[in-house]
Amino acid sequence: MVQKAKILLVDDRPENLLALEAILSALDQTLVRASSGEEALKALLTDDFAVILLDVQMPGMDGFETASHIKRRERTRDIPIIFLTAINHGPHHTFRGYAAGAVDYISKPFDPWVLRAKVSVFVELYMKNCQLREQASLLRLQLEGGPTGGVDGKEAAGLLAELSARLAAVEEQAEALTKQLGEDSADPAVVATAAHLERKLTGLRRALDALEPGTGGGAAVLPAQT
Repeated sequence: MVQKAKILLVDDRPENLLALEAILSALDQTLVRASSGEEALKALLTDDFAVILLDVQMPGMDGFETASHIKRRERTRDIPIIFLTAINHGPHHTFRGYAAGAVDYISKPFDPWVLRAKVSVFVELYMKNCQLREQASLLRLQLEGGPTGGVDGKEAAGLLAELSARLAAVEEQAEALTKQLGEDSADPAVVATAAHLERKLTGLRRALDALEPGTGGGAAVLPAQT
């Protein structure tokens, strides 16, 4: 069973949270509410999120300050943040949002279809990264157990074949997503994230290939998973 991605919705107004839930429910992912910056930071301590939708104008800790805290934490610094604001103060205000670490800055009222499409891209990238970590974990176990992982040659060959097939499926999906991003002229930050995923896939493929008979066995080194 494929685990659903979590999307963090941060807004001090309940009606805005309801509207976001209505828009994003079609993605069939887990939507988590936070009514303040403090509540959002608390949720980020325990759960992993694919993307954060963060309101700028909030009492107390506003969106910019919340984003600053998120980007300072090693656990959460790479989570994409989409700022939502009802106030348009011009280019300077928008620049402040990007400077705070946002990958996008959307003014209300926004087009529901556009918002859903943007969020879906980050959900897809997150799911691909989860699959990649799973493949890396299996491969790491194989490497730590030596060329055969403590099993006979036939069983080891079967495991390598299964890992290779599963990695190929992730590679195919990532390639299709990257092509789609290129055709849609996506935001540079999204394209950069997809390129980073492809680089990690390439490193993992090389490590897996090195385990094949006659290619060096346990000499393979896994790419760092970040």
